[in-house]
Amino acid sequence: MHVPVAIIGAGPSGSLLAWILRQRGIESIVFENRSQAYVEGRIRAGVMEKNAVDLMIHAGIGDRLQKECMYQRGVEVGINNSHHFIDFEKLIGVGVTVYGQSEVTKDLLGALSNAGHNVLYETPVTGVSDHLGEEVTITYEEGGVEKTMTADFVVGADGYHGASRKSLPAGGIKMHENSYPLGWLGIMVKAPQSKPVAFFTYHDRGFALLSMRTPEVQRMYLQVSNDENLDEWSDDRIWDELDTRMGTEGWSLTRGEIFQKDLAPLRSFFCEEQRYGRLFLAGDAAHIVPPTGAKGLNSAFADVSVLSAGLIQHYTRNDSSILDQYSRLAVERNVQTQRFSWANTAKYHVFPGSNSFERRMQQAELEYLVTDEIAQTSYAKQHTGLPFAYWPEL
Repeated sequence: MHVPVAIIGAGPSGSLLAWILRQRGIESIVFENRSQAYVEGRIRAGVMEKNAVDLMIHAGIGDRLQKECMYQRGVEVGINNSHHFIDFEKLIGVGVTVYGQSEVTKDLLGALSNAGHNVLYETPVTGVSDHLGEEVTITYEEGGVEKTMTADFVVGADGYHGASRKSLPAGGIKMHENSYPLGWLGIMVKAPQSKPVAFFTYHDRGFALLSMRTPEVQRMYLQVSNDENLDEWSDDRIWDELDTRMGTEGWSLTRGEIFQKDLAPLRSFFCEEQRYGRLFLAGDAAHIVPPTGAKGLNSAFADVSVLSAGLIQHYTRNDSSILDQYSRLAVERNVQTQRFSWANTAKYHVFPGSNSFERRMQQAELEYLVTDEIAQTSYAKQHTGLPFAYWPEL
């Protein structure tokens, strides 16, 4: 069996690519090692840049997003319990959109299902070979039986631990990685909004973040150690710590039912190249950022915008010029995204072993941000996202 484009991973980047290619009549198949319910239920990011929203609308899959999303005109910054609003809309004319990644995935996989697109769930890819040949070979397991398929191109959108990047030969592409000596304790809460925008807080006890998924569901985080024991964090202890780091005179969090708790380490990772022969890497398979910058989903969509444009041009015009630029363009944008996420993480977190000078300089950096319009404008441009290099012709 042969298919023009084989996509590994049915998350947002893989499913969006499959959907866009389908709009232009380009056949693809999607392999996913998990069930559809599992993929749709994964709790991930909730902040979308304008370009990511526009790409969903451009691809004809943004109706529910436009009806149910929450627009935020800026962010709030906390510095040891003082609160400061940065108005992106006033500074640069654009804010950000809140719409959960799980909802994005439901929209895309639902559309593919309704269109009868071939998404093979619970079908793990076990190998990719012949990257530099005329056709790529994909080995996978379906119903416990090993099978093979060939494709003109393979797109690895199967995350950090996926088969696509693991299939590369040693030294095939250069990679960069940094693990941070801290983690995030995250909670999902049934409660009304405590603030109309996301709230990033620096505190001597550690970072805290107030964000939201819907008007009725909030997402909050606390900086903790990497080896934190979740069982030691009762609901009351979490609320008290959030209030300690975020609260100020006349304002406190609106509490509610905590219905999910999780711990996540923070790390930065990216590939210096996002193509090896006929294998293209996209999304978390190519880069991961700390969630402090809210860039994961948006970076994946930036990849898909260029890659889909290149594949459409290749198959409709026999022109591979965009495909040949994909790796360079994707990496150039992602390096700047990595820089912002790394700088944002360094700005707000209290790092183990940091001394009083370092912590005071962090506060000075934030004090400069909330008092200087030029600094705020730069921050707003980075937070709301870099442009996409290409858009698919639909």
